[in-house]
Amino acid sequence: MNVDLRLYALVDPAVAGGRRLADLAGLIAGSVTLVQLRDKHGSTRAMVEEARALRGVLEPGGVPLLINDRVDVALAAEADGVHIGQDDMSVADARLLLGRTAIIGLSLSTVQQAQAAPLELLDYVAIGAVFATGSKDDANAPIGTSGLRDIVRAIRARAPNFPICAISGINAGNAAEVIAAGADGVAVISALSLAGDPAQAAQDLRAVVDDVLELREPA
Repeated sequence: MNVDLRLYALVDPAVAGGRRLADLAGLIAGSVTLVQLRDKHGSTRAMVEEARALRGVLEPGGVPLLINDRVDVALAAEADGVHIGQDDMSVADARLLLGRTAIIGLSLSTVQQAQAAPLELLDYVAIGAVFATGSKDDANAPIGTSGLRDIVRAIRARAPNFPICAISGINAGNAAEVIAAGADGVAVISALSLAGDPAQAAQDLRAVVDDVLELREPA
């Protein structure tokens, strides 16, 4: 499936600025191109209900919803797919359960992981941690834009047009350098969810990404 990674919002009840996730999604839905529900602490039932509420907000605008890690929640809530990490269910097993039309993304933090990733089963990869972040307990040490560039190069050597986003510590002030380093989009949490005006923050960040993508020479 063709996936638009330009502005990929992760919503997490632990990093929501006191807002309900469905309300937050409603504020940013006009600018984001993809949304992921991440909840490391909630019950399965609560996650399914949250995912269904998010779908109700996002579907009218055609914004896909992915679930972090939990293939069972994605299936129950009829989400558009999942994002999985290196220690989660294997990509092959997730694809087996979700089918060919689901969106499946994988986290990468090293060139070796990029070289080993089963790209034929994936729709995109997310590279990080690019910058330091306070919104993820187990974030890897930041790789910076130079590390991002190296991993992008490893993916492009295998599949020149494969969709890539960058994650961790990204905001309107540094998103341009991330896109210039080769990412097709940015995955963000606190830059939107903890902003005083999430709708405006989403508009500003999307504008930065779109501007740099327009200037970048095609692969």
